Amino acid sequence: MFPLISAIVLRRLLLAIPTLLLLSLVVFVVLRMLPVDPLVLLLPASATAADAAVLREQLGFDKPVPQQFLIWLWQAFNGNLGTSINFRQPVAHLMLSSLPATLELTLAGLLLALVISVPGGVLAYALYQRRRETAADLAVASMQSIPSFLWSLLLILTFGVLWPVLPFSGRVGVGVVLPDITGFAVIDLLLVGRFDAWLTALSHLLLPALALALGFAPLVIRVLRSSLIDAASEPYVEAARLRGLSETRIVWRHMLKNAALPTVTMIGVQFGFLFGGALLVEMIFGFPGIGNLMVQAVRGNDLPLIQGIALIFCVLMLAITVIVDVLYAVLNPRLRTP
Repeated sequence: MFPLISAIVLRRLLLAIPTLLLLSLVVFVVLRMLPVDPLVLLLPASATAADAAVLREQLGFDKPVPQQFLIWLWQAFNGNLGTSINFRQPVAHLMLSSLPATLELTLAGLLLALVISVPGGVLAYALYQRRRETAADLAVASMQSIPSFLWSLLLILTFGVLWPVLPFSGRVGVGVVLPDITGFAVIDLLLVGRFDAWLTALSHLLLPALALALGFAPLVIRVLRSSLIDAASEPYVEAARLRGLSETRIVWRHMLKNAALPTVTMIGVQFGFLFGGALLVEMIFGFPGIGNLMVQAVRGNDLPLIQGIALIFCVLMLAITVIVDVLYAVLNPRLRTP
């Protein structure tokens, strides 16, 4: 098992290098082609053309674009992604302080989506070729037609305004100071034993994570249902039925593990959309993550920060690809046979 996992990780890492280089080049060139001048925010209203030229030279914007890219690439290789024009802070520091919140929201949304979709997929399979199948398909299709940002608004209206039981703004309650350990609020507050503050952080996380989950779960339900239908005709299922096992036990103990293979692959492929949806959900709920940071970077024409966020997004997607490949090898015994 370990040699197989090592081979998968090594192969993905080798493929990641040209992917990162190509994406970095595309983002760098496209940003330099935009008709914007990032120096506007750095110069006072009384600045002259000479002042602008000096600042442009200091930041390296006076050099040809290929030379600028090589300089940025070398600095990025050494862990320096530049300095934010808006915040006047290192880009790496800004992203490391905002990324945990986005990862926490995305992973919580994925967990809730699995909690909803696994029983939902099994129920949809149980209703296959029955009277209520049409109603189940209609319910799933209706859920799938509502994007995460619309779920966010509906949840805020329902549980924040009409029935105000959950907070819908920020990451923690007023006056709560997060400990700086892992960057994940629900983990850090547990580590320091602040259970009241932990409940506050969990309540702030619930609505945005649920909005992500409701937008993602219908797709998982459809794929899992189709996989279970395909698995129902496999010989091992017929053998289990001949042994007198109940249909419920067959589904949960035997079919679900094999049906999970295409579902895991689909989740890995669609994780980028889940992460992208989290950026928009963050804006709606005022969640202080990469999404809000990205909006401020775009509004301020903060080229170094935009480049850094694009790079970290690509790294995350490549990491998810590696994790999905490893999980597929673990779940599929045929890949473990020599």
